Amino acid sequence: MKKIFLVLSALVIASMLIVACGTADGGNNVGGNAAAGLPDLNGKKVVVAVENAYPPFNSIDEASGKGVGWDYDSVAEICKRINCVPEFQEAAWDGIFPAMAAGEYDWLADGVTFTEERDKEVDFSTPYVTIGQVLLLRADDNSTLDDFKKNTDKLVGTQIGTTNEIVAKETFPDKKIQSFEDFGGAVLALKSGDIDAVVIDNISAAGFINENPGELKAGSQITSDEKLAFVFPPGSELIKAVNAALAAMEADGTLEALNKKWGLSQ
Repeated sequence: MKKIFLVLSALVIASMLIVACGTADGGNNVGGNAAAGLPDLNGKKVVVAVENAYPPFNSIDEASGKGVGWDYDSVAEICKRINCVPEFQEAAWDGIFPAMAAGEYDWLADGVTFTEERDKEVDFSTPYVTIGQVLLLRADDNSTLDDFKKNTDKLVGTQIGTTNEIVAKETFPDKKIQSFEDFGGAVLALKSGDIDAVVIDNISAAGFINENPGELKAGSQITSDEKLAFVFPPGSELIKAVNAALAAMEADGTLEALNKKWGLSQ
C-alpha cells in the first residue's frame, strides 16, 4: 500500500508540474492549438476583407463558386499557426481604408502596397513580397512605354484609389486616365478595345493573363520596388501575431512555396 501511495503521489506532483509549465507563459498559449513558440489567439474569429476580383491574390473559382488565391491560402496558413478562424468577406476597394481605420474588418488581404500615406490611416504587417507595375496589353499589341507617352490617342486604364492609379497619372501626365471600380472592369475594357493598356501590378497582370490565355500580355515595366503587406485597424492585436507567423513561414520555406504556387515569385 505504501508503494502504491508513493506512486500516486509522484503522478499527482508530475501532473501539477505539467499544468504549471503550461501556464508559465502568462496565458499566451492557452489552449495549445498554436504552433510552438507563436502567439495563440484561442480560436478567435477574424473578419478578413477581400475583393474577390484580384487574381492571383483573390478571386472566385467558377467551378466551385469558392474564393481562391494567395490571400486565401496564406491567411488560412497564418491562422492555423496562431489559432484563429478566418471569415472572409467580400469588400469593394473604393473606401476600404476608411473602413479598415474604423475597424469594420479585422484584416485586409488584397495585395495592398505599403505607402507612408496609407500608414497614417491604418497599420501594416511586415511585407510579404516586393512587386513592380507594368502595362497590360492585348496580345497583338507591341507598343512600348514610349509609344504610349508619345501617342495621345492611346488610352490607359487602371483601378480607382490604387497606387496603380497614382503611377498611371505620374507616368502619363498628358493623358486622361480611365479609372475603373476594379481591375476586372479595366481588363474587360482592354479586351474590348475601349482602352489600350492597363497599369497594374506585374503579379496581377500574370493572373489576368492566365485567366485569358492568348488574349493578353505584359508590356513595359514601369516600377519595380513596391512592397505588399496585410492591413489592419490601427493598434490591432493581430499585427504582432501575424508578423510572428509570417516570420516563421519565411524561415521554414512555406511563404516562398505559397509565393511560387500563386506566381508571386519565380
